[in-house]
Amino acid sequence: MAAHSNDAEQREDEGNSPPPGHLSRRWLYRWPLLVALVGVLATVGLTLAAAALNSSNEHRLLSLRAKEVAAALASALPPIQTPLASAAALADATDGSRARFQRLISPYVGHTARTPFVSVSLWRLDRLDRGPTAVVGLPPALVPSPTAARFLRQAASRSGLSVIGLLGDPLHRIGYAFSGAAGGPFVAYGEGALPRRRYTTIPPGSAYSDLDFALYLGRSTSPSDLLLRTVRKLPLPGRTARVRVPFGDQELTVLVSPRRALGGSLPQSLPWAIGIVGALLTAGAVMLTAGLARGRRRALGLAEENRQLYAEQRDISQTLQHALLPEALPQLAGVELGARYEAGVKGIDIGGDWYDLIPIDDERLLLVVGDVSGRGLRAATAMAALRFAIHYAAREQPPELFLPKLASVPELRAGGQLATVMCALIHLPTRGITLTNAGHLPPLLVVDGRGEFLRADVGVPLGVDAHPRYRPSTFSAPEGATLLGFTDGLVERRGEVIDEGLERLRRAAVDGRGSLEELIGRVLADVRGGDPGDDTVVAGIRWLS
Repeated sequence: MAAHSNDAEQREDEGNSPPPGHLSRRWLYRWPLLVALVGVLATVGLTLAAAALNSSNEHRLLSLRAKEVAAALASALPPIQTPLASAAALADATDGSRARFQRLISPYVGHTARTPFVSVSLWRLDRLDRGPTAVVGLPPALVPSPTAARFLRQAASRSGLSVIGLLGDPLHRIGYAFSGAAGGPFVAYGEGALPRRRYTTIPPGSAYSDLDFALYLGRSTSPSDLLLRTVRKLPLPGRTARVRVPFGDQELTVLVSPRRALGGSLPQSLPWAIGIVGALLTAGAVMLTAGLARGRRRALGLAEENRQLYAEQRDISQTLQHALLPEALPQLAGVELGARYEAGVKGIDIGGDWYDLIPIDDERLLLVVGDVSGRGLRAATAMAALRFAIHYAAREQPPELFLPKLASVPELRAGGQLATVMCALIHLPTRGITLTNAGHLPPLLVVDGRGEFLRADVGVPLGVDAHPRYRPSTFSAPEGATLLGFTDGLVERRGEVIDEGLERLRRAAVDGRGSLEELIGRVLADVRGGDPGDDTVVAGIRWLS
């Protein structure tokens, strides 16, 4: 009986115990739940990360595209300013000849995309109340009034382009004014027509067909200051980027918004795709996110290259010699700077010589001397494009990197012209000089009554080769040294070899008496000759210790 009872109890205990494999099945259910939980958490995390990455990517790309639009607007200034500046200079030289004014300005007036004006008129400053003395195209919307007189006199008092918005009904125009030489009696005034209701469309396939924008004159985005818009109703939809562009004596404010995802459709839809299939394809989602990051870096890299390309044109705002050359030289501790430009041919013809002294930072200065072949409006336009491109690029790259890019400047290629450029990157504390030379004459280093031409590696002039290469050469200047850059008009004389002119310059420059400006004046008087046939630029730096 006892044995039977024990057997029964054992069978009862076995009957109450879990069947074999029950615990394994229970844990089998828990792991999928745990994996599902981990998958859901990973999916949510990846979805949020992808959404944030896409938003950041779109924001950065939109900011870069807005800067590209700003650079394009800045590059549109020379085709506006150059004809007006030429017309004003011509009027000053010819006492306001109507026939010559009309003959010069007529190709720039019309209703096509190639003509920047619908109306250009000539105003005499002492007779503003009588209206324009000559008109080409439509009658100007600017009529004799105190406002018009104030605007035109203000334009005559400055060396750059003056801009005014004529945005009231029934005409919608933007006006530009440019005076000739300082104290000249005439102001050239042109008007460009704005579309009706200030609404325009962007052609499909253009560089900016993926953007909407609103363009305002000034810093305000008030409807009264609106110039152009690509949407029928403001404000712009979706996210926007704002950028301001110097434009003559005014500023343009540009609001830009994307019409579609700038990074492509994949980044836009990726968070949704991850949310749907993330629990099953967690590894794939990670790979896709990594692919998105690589795509983002590639997109940002391409956008950065485009920004640099367009940004090299951001400061093209003046084209004539008196407007191109710096109004004042920078003031730097421990050095003296000087520069002179002397015209070679009498009259109103424009040359291609220029100089610039560009402070890069507290310790570096870029001395630039250049010469565009030919004369006239084409030479001035090419000179302006090169100068403004160098002015911007110098703060981003050394000359040996940005000079090859200038070979493709449209204004230079359009006229089939060449340009020689000498860039001296100077480290002020150590007196180190790094020369990069594109077919230009070598600079002269003067110290203690001795003069030496710095013979650097010379590359081809801009415009000869589509993809030139330049190698920098380094030199060190002693204490109290003077470095002079110059154009060929200083040393070239008809009937003699260039070496004779260079030696004449060296002999004249070793006399270091007086200030740097006095030295440059003596060099021009002694070396250039009494009847020069070419423009001349001399610019330099003298270390005071």
